[in-house]
Amino acid sequence: MNILGHPSLAWLPSILYFLFFWQEVRFYSKKDEQKDGELSSSSALGCSQWLLLPVLILHGFILHESIFTAAGFIFGFAQALSTMAWIGVCFFWVESWYLPMRGLKAFILLAAGICSLLPIIFGGYVLSSRAVDDPWFRSHFIVANSAYGLLSLAALHAILMHWQDRYLHKTHQSSGLLTSWVNRLPPLMTMEKILFRILTVGFALLTLTVFSGLFFSQTLFGKALFFDHKTIFGILSWLMFAGLLIARQRIGLRGLSAIRWVLGSFAMLLLAYVGSRFVIEVLLQR
Repeated sequence: MNILGHPSLAWLPSILYFLFFWQEVRFYSKKDEQKDGELSSSSALGCSQWLLLPVLILHGFILHESIFTAAGFIFGFAQALSTMAWIGVCFFWVESWYLPMRGLKAFILLAAGICSLLPIIFGGYVLSSRAVDDPWFRSHFIVANSAYGLLSLAALHAILMHWQDRYLHKTHQSSGLLTSWVNRLPPLMTMEKILFRILTVGFALLTLTVFSGLFFSQTLFGKALFFDHKTIFGILSWLMFAGLLIARQRIGLRGLSAIRWVLGSFAMLLLAYVGSRFVIEVLLQR
């Protein structure tokens, strides 16, 4: 079955992510504390977690089949965002078994629902017909997208921390859905701990990506690495993330300063990874 000319399976992950998001919104809107306690029990959380796993498998399968095709390696800014969202939800799925991340779920699911929809609208372009059959390139691609996905999740997490901090410092806090959602977020100290766990793993993978990219430029484009805007922004983002982690270790950087540094570093990464493809595909239509 097709929906608007696209296979129904291509739409399914986005629809399911939005359904999970709606379930979370309904959870936050409940007033009855007793029911709330029942819903947030370990058995209910475990059931919700296991139901999300098939969605992740389906989303990953669709991404793989739409990127590594018989025509070649197809990629664009929409595929990049969808892959980053998938990696982010996978990280959330694993970490939520060990850390209190319930309040983050709605935020991540909404982003995943939107991003998984984009490849249906923007199909991407064949970047290489040779890279598809290269197992080393596939490994590089998986590592790169894992890094970008985790660092995207870190940026979303930093924005959420900023909202949470501003809300908690308000003199008058209104009641309602927003209050219910913020109250279910982990404490700011825990949020900060989660943030730097994501950053540490993401930076390690980004390091592998930057240096392994030296070997795959020949495979993709038939020439050695050259310093275009994508390479420059990529190296700048790597240096900024490195500086952030060093500052955290040496001087205990935290709070708003850390959040600003995270977002600035991610902006450089976004310009390198997604921004260039967006300009070429959407604005210049090449």
